Amino acid sequence: MKTTVSTSFTRRSVVAGLAVTGALTSALANSAQATQTAPEKSLYERLGGVFAIAAVVDHFSDAIVKNPVVGQKSKNPQLRKWHTKNLGRLPGLKFMRTLWVCDVAGGPLKFVATKPGTTPLDLEEAHRDLRISPAEFDEVAAELGRTLDHFKVPKPEKAEVLAAFAAHKDEVTAGYVKQG
Repeated sequence: MKTTVSTSFTRRSVVAGLAVTGALTSALANSAQATQTAPEKSLYERLGGVFAIAAVVDHFSDAIVKNPVVGQKSKNPQLRKWHTKNLGRLPGLKFMRTLWVCDVAGGPLKFVATKPGTTPLDLEEAHRDLRISPAEFDEVAAELGRTLDHFKVPKPEKAEVLAAFAAHKDEVTAGYVKQG
């Protein structure tokens, strides 16, 4: 007895085959779309998270103390005094700066000011008595830029960090009174 195997396509087999092909195509398309529309990493993630940020803040904070314009030899008596007589507070300040950067970079850690003010991050009250001039602020920003370069932070992330810093210039310089 001879067995014959039919190779003819039935309507049902064609429909089933098209359904499987369609499902695979749809799954592949959804996978490709998910890959293409994956959310961009936050600045916090691109900077390397809290440990990398803390290393940058540590270096930056020490550099400010030594900076001739805004540190221990500053012409601004309030800055000079802070960087010579208040260095016992520097570890806490480094911690607060790390929280601040993590917060503004979109990380999970949140900054809360120790001296509440009227702005979202309350930076004006913490800096008011230091009477930081716009030029002194700019020197601190330059020091931050040099620190980011030291750590080889890529240009796009460096630009974002410096822009976030610059956005608070008015708050930080709120206590400055121009000498006539």
